[in-house]
Amino acid sequence: MKKYKLLFCSLGLLFPGTGFNCFYLQGLKSFWGWAQLFAFIGGIAGWVILKDTHFNSAPGWVLITFGFITLEASWLTTIAYGLRADEKWDAQFNPGLDPQRATQSRWPVVLTVIFSLVFGAGFMMTFLAIAFEQFFISQLLEAKKLSQ
Repeated sequence: MKKYKLLFCSLGLLFPGTGFNCFYLQGLKSFWGWAQLFAFIGGIAGWVILKDTHFNSAPGWVLITFGFITLEASWLTTIAYGLRADEKWDAQFNPGLDPQRATQSRWPVVLTVIFSLVFGAGFMMTFLAIAFEQFFISQLLEAKKLSQ
């Protein structure tokens, strides 16, 4: 069965962190697909914990960091595989494919790569801004406690 680069990149772009793109290439035996899925679920749990504790939970921060990493990893693999030469893609995922059916990446694949870069960079900047803000707020609160 032929593996389509556009479908892989679309799954990585539209469903980041779920591991769907890894499951598409390797089936349910994909270690990285399951690792992404569990980290994504952990990230959601971390967000719920942080919301309930007003961002004062170390386990919540650890879990949300795993969720963040899996989202970024998904967008990064979309970029890496989307930019891979079609011949390399076919050699790895479509060995013995008829040359007439060879993969031909066009603009849709390039657009998934561009949007993965935009979403990944935007999400990273947002996560880091919130994390640093919360860190400095906690430092200010501790300094207030010490001064009183």
